[in-house]
Amino acid sequence: MLSRKRAEKRRKKKQEGTYHFWDLLFEVVFWIPELILLPFRLLFWLVRFLGRSIFDGL
Repeated sequence: MLSRKRAEKRRKKKQEGTYHFWDLLFEVVFWIPELILLPFRLLFWLVRFLGRSIFDGL
C-alpha cells in the first residue's frame, strides 16, 4: 500500500515536471533497506514453504 502511494506520487511529480534530484536521492535512500532485507525475506519464505510442504504431508 505504501509503495503504491509512493509510485502514484512519483508519477504525478514526473507529469507535473517537479521531479528533482533530491526526489531521486530520497527514493534511493528508501530502497536501500528494502534491497538489503530482500535476501533474508526470500530465505524466510523458502524455509517456510519447505517446512509447510514437509510437515503438512505427514
